[in-house]
Amino acid sequence: MMHDARPKVGIFGLTSCAGDQLQILNCEDELLRLAGRIDIVDWVMAKSGNDHTCRLDIAFVEGVVATERDLETLRQVRARTSFLVALGTCAVWGGLPAMRNDLPREVLEREVYSGAVDFLDTVEARPATDFVPVEYRLPGCPIERHEFLHLVDSLLAGTVPELPAVPVCFECKTRENLCRVIYFDDVCCGAMTRGGCGARCPSHGVACAGCRGPIEEPNYDANVQMFATRGISWREIATRMSNFSAPVWMTLGLRSEAHHDDH
Repeated sequence: MMHDARPKVGIFGLTSCAGDQLQILNCEDELLRLAGRIDIVDWVMAKSGNDHTCRLDIAFVEGVVATERDLETLRQVRARTSFLVALGTCAVWGGLPAMRNDLPREVLEREVYSGAVDFLDTVEARPATDFVPVEYRLPGCPIERHEFLHLVDSLLAGTVPELPAVPVCFECKTRENLCRVIYFDDVCCGAMTRGGCGARCPSHGVACAGCRGPIEEPNYDANVQMFATRGISWREIATRMSNFSAPVWMTLGLRSEAHHDDH
């Protein structure tokens, strides 16, 4: 009897739009190629007959923890696998669901449901990385398909790829785009957002919204000066960046803003 030596893989979603899982499905021909090298045993969005209890070699989790059920699911997945990937900006940084954690849960429930609700078990929306250790973080809203495929190929080869260390601004310049800040006075987050998207938004005439989260070492001082010369306040940039990475940006960015306001 032949044994299937393919790594067992699970793909899971917490509270999210499921856009990252959809991106994987959109890999189409490449996904068929991967299916011959990995055994996707648990993926509710894409298949039936899932094994919800077996040991996993690799697990991908997208979304935020916004309910007690999310947290239970996340912990179960963490216990099942030796390699956990936080998939997408929500899982890595908090994404859009974490934008309005400044509002009490009861206010959000009232505004959304227009009355008392007793079936929700919501908690403050936080990224999966806040609750369990992960072996790799793949940002993006949604993820870039080529980065996902490269990650899987690397894992099968026994290594992990390095994410781009350059900001979106670098990719923008290589495409010879006109700077959205200098030429259009836009509130553009490209200078502090991790590259990898190929500067897709600025290349189509739209300012970077920071969906891939901040680079590891944003140069706050230089960026504050650049924004100030264009009449753009640090608060405008911090607010825009917090759309996708509120938990980390509200801690790092606004603290830096307070520093600069004091000086």
